[in-house]
Amino acid sequence: MEGSWFHRERFPFFLVLSLLLPGRGSAFTINCSRFGQQGVYTTVLDSVFDRKAFRPATNFSIPTLVNISFTMSAVLDVDEQLQLLSSFLWLEMVWDNPFIRWNPEECEGITKISVATKNLWLPDIFITEFMDVDKTPKGLKAYINNEGRIRYKKPMKVTSICELDIFYFPFDQQNCTLTFSSFLYTVESMLLGMEKEVWEIADTSRNIIQTHGEWELLSISKATAKLSMGTNLYDQIIFYVAIRRSPRLYVINLLVPSGFLVAIDALSFFLPAESENRAPFKITLLLGYNVFLLMMNDLLPISGTPLISVYFALCLSLMVVSLLETIFITYLLHLATTQPPPMPHWLRSLLLCCTSPKKCCPAAPQKGNTGLGLSPAHLPGVKEPVESVGKVPGLKEAELNGCPGSTRAQQEDKAQKQHLVSLWVQFSHVMDTLLFRLYLLFMATSITTVIVLWNT
Repeated sequence: MEGSWFHRERFPFFLVLSLLLPGRGSAFTINCSRFGQQGVYTTVLDSVFDRKAFRPATNFSIPTLVNISFTMSAVLDVDEQLQLLSSFLWLEMVWDNPFIRWNPEECEGITKISVATKNLWLPDIFITEFMDVDKTPKGLKAYINNEGRIRYKKPMKVTSICELDIFYFPFDQQNCTLTFSSFLYTVESMLLGMEKEVWEIADTSRNIIQTHGEWELLSISKATAKLSMGTNLYDQIIFYVAIRRSPRLYVINLLVPSGFLVAIDALSFFLPAESENRAPFKITLLLGYNVFLLMMNDLLPISGTPLISVYFALCLSLMVVSLLETIFITYLLHLATTQPPPMPHWLRSLLLCCTSPKKCCPAAPQKGNTGLGLSPAHLPGVKEPVESVGKVPGLKEAELNGCPGSTRAQQEDKAQKQHLVSLWVQFSHVMDTLLFRLYLLFMATSITTVIVLWNT
C-alpha cells in the first residue's frame, strides 16, 4: 500500500523539484508511463497546474514571448452616434511553457493534448479600445504540443471605440484600430509577436467573413509600439482595420427617390408661366418631398453633418426657390395684364444681355427707345407704334371724323402697354430658363458626384 502510494506520488515530486531548481526546469521531460489508450493520467500535470498563478519561465529575467493573431469573422454594427464598432473576432494566442514537454516516441505517438484553460497560466492580453464586458464563454480548452507550445483560441464579440468620419455617408470608409496589450506585464516580463503575417489575417478574414450586407472589410495593417505609463513600459501591437459601407441600399432608398422628385420639379418649368396649375403642382411636390425626408430620417446618421444631408438641404432649397419664383411670376404677369409697371433701365439692360448678348452694348441707342436699345418690333407680339398707326383700319375713319390726335395717342398708349406686357412676359421666361438651367446643373453635378464617390 505504501509502495503504491510512493509510486503514484513520485512523478509529481520530481516535477515540483524541477520547477524549483533554477536552470533545471528547462530540461524537464514528462514521464510517459502514464500516457495510455485512455489518454493522459489525471495527476500527471497536477504540479504544473498548481503553478498556473506564476508566469511559466525557467529564468524570470527572460520575458515570455506571446504571439497573437485574430480572424474577423463579422462586422456586426457601426454606431455613428456613440462612435462604436461591433465586430466578432477569433483571437489566437501562442506561447511556450517549458515545464510541459514529452517525447512522442515514448508516449505512443501523442504529440498534442487539450487542457482546460482554468488549469493553465494565460497571458492577460486585452484590447485597449474595448468598451464592453468580456463575454468570452467559460470552460474553453487550449492545445499543448509535445514541445510545450500552448495554443489558445477564444471567440469574442468586440465593441470597440472608433473615430468615425461620416461626411461621405453612404460612401464612407472607416479606419478603426484594435490595440492588443498587457495591463500587468511590462516589456521585462512579456513581449508580443505575430503568429501570422498581417496579410494572412486580412485574407482569412475576408474569406470567412459572414456579413456581406452593409459593411465590407477592405484591409488590415499593423504597427508595433510601446506604451509608457510612468516608469513602466508595455509592449503593444496595433491593428488598423479598414471597412467600407455598401451604398446600394441608401442609393436606392434615398438618392434615387430624391432625384426623381427634383427631376419632376424641373419638368414643371415646361408648364406655361401664366398657367394657374404650376404653383399647386409645385406645392404638392414640396409637401411630398418633406414627407419623404421624414420617412427616410431613420436611415440617416444621427450625429454629424454628412454630405447627403447637404444634398437634401439643397434639393429642398431649390424646390422652395422654384415655388417662390412661380408665385412671383404669377403675380408679375397678373400685374402686367392689368396695369403694367415701367421696367427699370438696369433690368432692361440685363434682359437684353440675356436675350441678345451681341446687342448688349450698342454704340448709340436710337432716339425714342428709352433704355432697351431695341425697338418694340424686336420683341414677340409687339409692333412699332408708327407702323401700327398706319395699319390700323379704324385710324383713317377716326381722322375723317375730326379727331386724329386723340386716336394717335390712344394707339401709342396701347402699343406702349403691349410693349411693357411683352417685356414682363419675356422677363418671366428668362427667369424660368435660368432656374431650369440651374436645376440641370445641380442634377448633373449630383449624378457625377455619386458616380465618382461610388467608384472611389
